[in-house]
Amino acid sequence: MKARPWRRLYNTKRWHRMRTAQLRDEPLCRYCKALGRVTPATIADHIKPHKGDEDLFFDPENLQSLCKLCHDSAKQSQERTGKLPGCGSDGWPLDPNHHWSK
Repeated sequence: MKARPWRRLYNTKRWHRMRTAQLRDEPLCRYCKALGRVTPATIADHIKPHKGDEDLFFDPENLQSLCKLCHDSAKQSQERTGKLPGCGSDGWPLDPNHHWSK
């Protein structure tokens, strides 16, 4: 695995305060909620990957709350493929860029 020098940002007080605020303000997993499930969120996830960009890393508008399962599966898949997998309880794709959503 490649070294990621920005990992140090996750050890800052500023990040810990942001993470705590994010999970307090949005305590449920955003992806599960879209599926009609109620799951406590445990991860403050960056919506747009920051790749070390500190402005993007510390932007509270770039955060969403996810459970570990969604973060480690659906979100990682989305970052690899560019598409959010799955559909909501209404049967429509979760990915707003899916051709059925247009």
